[in-house]
Amino acid sequence: MTPRPTLNITSQLHEYVLAHSKKPDAVQRSLIEETARATGNAATMQVAPDQGAFLTLLARIMGARYAVEVGTFTGYSSLAIARGLADGGHMLCCDVSEEWTAIARKHWDMGGVSDRIELRIGPARQTLESLPRDEIIDLSFIDADKESYIDYWEALVPRTRPGGVVLADNTLWKGRVVPGEDPDHNPMTEHIDAFNNHVAADPRVDAVVLTVADGLTMAVKK
Repeated sequence: MTPRPTLNITSQLHEYVLAHSKKPDAVQRSLIEETARATGNAATMQVAPDQGAFLTLLARIMGARYAVEVGTFTGYSSLAIARGLADGGHMLCCDVSEEWTAIARKHWDMGGVSDRIELRIGPARQTLESLPRDEIIDLSFIDADKESYIDYWEALVPRTRPGGVVLADNTLWKGRVVPGEDPDHNPMTEHIDAFNNHVAADPRVDAVVLTVADGLTMAVKK
């Protein structure tokens, strides 16, 4: 029997999904609007509202107390995760842009989560490698330069507790990861495909690729 395929998410169906999911509040709407004004075409890097709602619920369901984000941009995903952390929870955010993360800082303050978040500006690989190798991370989210996804993965998985979750964004890459669907042979497609293969072959985790937004890989540490 052939497995039933995932629905084709049309724009109309996506609007239906948004209408029946937790909607962005005033802080999140402000962040969406300021990101669009301040970053232009780069605003597409911001996670979708339904993805943000998922991140909050996942962190809450897990009772996550320590989260790590690689690639903060203007802060929508970190705001979402921080809101779901357990009381006393803490989040480390890694990014290289003072300009874009200034928008994040503003909205973390507005959202009342700035006391939960530590932002480190600099190459994320160096930041991650400076962390103790103890298995203390509950939840991490990778959404940065695609060529370094495997490096970030290898820094995070050993530091994740058993039962902890590692997420990676954009792992369907608008469908171009399917063989033959990227006629331009974009190097980013190859990096994402290599990462997907790396995760699928990793015996330390159980993983699934969710058809949320542009593809969201969710892996649970064994």
